[in-house]
Amino acid sequence: MIARLSGTLLEKNPGLLVLDVAGVGYEVTIPLGTFRVLGEPGARVELHVHTHVREDTLALFGFATRLEKELFVRLLAVNGVGPKTAVALLSGLGAEPLVEAVRRRDIRRLSGAPGIGRKTAERIALDLADRLESLAAPDRRDAAPGGMKEDLVSALVNLGYNARAASEAAAGALDGAPSEPPFEDLLRRALRTLSR
Repeated sequence: MIARLSGTLLEKNPGLLVLDVAGVGYEVTIPLGTFRVLGEPGARVELHVHTHVREDTLALFGFATRLEKELFVRLLAVNGVGPKTAVALLSGLGAEPLVEAVRRRDIRRLSGAPGIGRKTAERIALDLADRLESLAAPDRRDAAPGGMKEDLVSALVNLGYNARAASEAAAGALDGAPSEPPFEDLLRRALRTLSR
């Protein structure tokens, strides 16, 4: 799975960009928060990426910060929330206001995002309100070792596990692991935990 892309920005539109990575152009869906912080075409860009795989589709979703990506992955774990809805929420509210709205269970604010009805907003608030503690100091963690956990969670979610179970398995795999262990070893450990 692709978890990060670094390359030259070829095209930039609200909601979509094309990134050249070693001569290959990747089309990546992005929220407006990411769109606003990107440079102009020709600029060097690094994105945290979620690879979304369905039987008939492989789509890339890119984010300027780990917080945006983590929120996106957690939103996908909510019943009835797909990638388009998750991007709409991130675009309509922004990452930190979205975390605050979920924590406060502010249904009115959540349902104010484009394409989000009251029932979906209630489901999001109910499912995620108690699961956002780890996002308390979001962007300050970008350079921290927690990035490995995020990549593990993303890989496990892409393999079909729910975000909560994936997060617990990733934490277990990292617990007691040597510093800078190979990603493949950690993934194997997490998968063994989930298969019990």
